[in-house]
Amino acid sequence: MDEVGELHFSPPAFFSSRANFYFLDIQMKHKTLLIGTVVVLLLIFVVATLVYKTEKIDQSAQLAAANSAALVRMHSPTLGRTDAPVVIVEFIDPACETCGALYPLVKDLMSVHPDKIRLVLRYAPFHEGSDKVVAALEAARLQGKFWPALEALLANQHHWAPHHTAQVALIWPHLEGLGLNLAQLRADMLAPSIAEIIAQDLADADTLKVSKTPEFFVNGKPLPRFGFDQLKMLVDEALKDTQRR
Repeated sequence: MDEVGELHFSPPAFFSSRANFYFLDIQMKHKTLLIGTVVVLLLIFVVATLVYKTEKIDQSAQLAAANSAALVRMHSPTLGRTDAPVVIVEFIDPACETCGALYPLVKDLMSVHPDKIRLVLRYAPFHEGSDKVVAALEAARLQGKFWPALEALLANQHHWAPHHTAQVALIWPHLEGLGLNLAQLRADMLAPSIAEIIAQDLADADTLKVSKTPEFFVNGKPLPRFGFDQLKMLVDEALKDTQRR
């Protein structure tokens, strides 16, 4: 008696190809849907970020407008004509590397537009020990040497402010040769009036939500985002506004 072998059924190649095509089609649709979802989410994120930044800028501008007295004080050091149409207010920390790097650029910007820009400095000594350096600068101002002292310290910042920590004991060699009475300067640093100036500037920084340095305002407007190009853009806009009047 012959044995009956097992029957094996192989589907036609046509059905196998259609199944593979159907599977690949589902995969492609899934990938397309996934990519589309990612793109939509990315667009939502970008739009939300832009809206958030715009709102923050508007809030900063409104805050500055509502607290204009906190931008400039009678005691604030100023450079440039008092009637200059463009006023740059900078909250500065002498131990801040970025402040030191941008200061020459701001001076260059002022030289490009002589008599058109006034620079007003406000103190924001956020780095450790920086308040003592500010006190030294204010003491130098009592001797009529504020700007030479500031520029000498910024130019040698790497020496007296290693790792963003101000060491007032290291500033003295950089103040020699400026015609300062250093013994008098050391005594004047302890004056209550200087401590009051620093306290007032820190209070104003807090009022204006200044939390980092340098922070710039141009004719009361904060920068849309940080950077020298942004500062130059605001200055150019302010100069154009004055020309239209």
